[in-house]
Amino acid sequence: MFIPNLILYEENILNYELGRELLDKYKPYNVEMKAIENHNNILEMRENPNKNFPKLKRNLIIGVRKTHKFVPNHKTSDFLVPYTSSGCTAMCLYCYLVCNYNKCSYLRLFVNREEMLGKIIKTANTSEKELTFEIGSNSDLVLENTITGNLEWTINNFVPNNRGFITFPTKFSMVEPLLLLNHEGRVIIRMSVNPAEYVRKIEIGTSPLKERVEAINKLKKAGYKVGILIAPIILLEDWKEKYTELIEYLYNNLSDEVKNDAFFELIFMTYSYVHRKINEEAFPGTVNLYDSNLMTGRGMGKYTYTKEARREAEIYLMDLMKRYFANNKIEYIV
Repeated sequence: MFIPNLILYEENILNYELGRELLDKYKPYNVEMKAIENHNNILEMRENPNKNFPKLKRNLIIGVRKTHKFVPNHKTSDFLVPYTSSGCTAMCLYCYLVCNYNKCSYLRLFVNREEMLGKIIKTANTSEKELTFEIGSNSDLVLENTITGNLEWTINNFVPNNRGFITFPTKFSMVEPLLLLNHEGRVIIRMSVNPAEYVRKIEIGTSPLKERVEAINKLKKAGYKVGILIAPIILLEDWKEKYTELIEYLYNNLSDEVKNDAFFELIFMTYSYVHRKINEEAFPGTVNLYDSNLMTGRGMGKYTYTKEARREAEIYLMDLMKRYFANNKIEYIV
């Protein structure tokens, strides 16, 4: 379980059972706790310099989620759903939540889970077709589950007598609490992977590739539908060698059950000016993900790979996928 240096909490979390449980859980660890007015506007975090980013990542924010808007999605779900957490304790150098490092990338837990799941269940049960809800687009729920137990609670309360599916991605391997749950095939878990060296040097604080692959095999054995995200695809100097090694490793270490029906998603990295500034000051000497020869501006301070670089990589990766996973569906490549 993550033990923070500081807990900042909205006082109204005390009106929720989970809020009281979380504060009680951390009292034996003598964690400093401070009440705040708004989890979305914490002045003492906003005023910190970029170099303090790793230190701020050791804070835990607990509040009540006020935004419950479902966003239509046309990839592996029907809706992106705000759910029980936002941000993460890991420090991936490309994290898309680092739009404003002192606002949205640290781990925030939301205690009004009954309200959030209730809206999902109501939407699912009143729909003419079975819907899929992406509940992990703003956080890593497997990591969060080590603190809150919310994934177990969610599956146990969503599955019985309800329609539809829930899905979420993860970079963490702590899936044992999920293996014996009665999920009835209504939970789709997608494991994000990258070359082992990239995981160590770029996806700081996440589970190693070996443990992620083992977790996929365990989940499939437990009857879950599983997907694999090769994401984000990062075009460093040695990318062809590293992604060849990755896909060969997957082929050699995934179980036959996974290889028989797992689906894939391929997602290229988007980077930004904010990432560059924070990484330079907070992680000096780490891998430089910005390459002016391969990247182009996309507005709002963001960078994407050029059409030429992207096209070369797509052709190379799709050739690898056809060679090793010809019978597996690729949901999309973006």
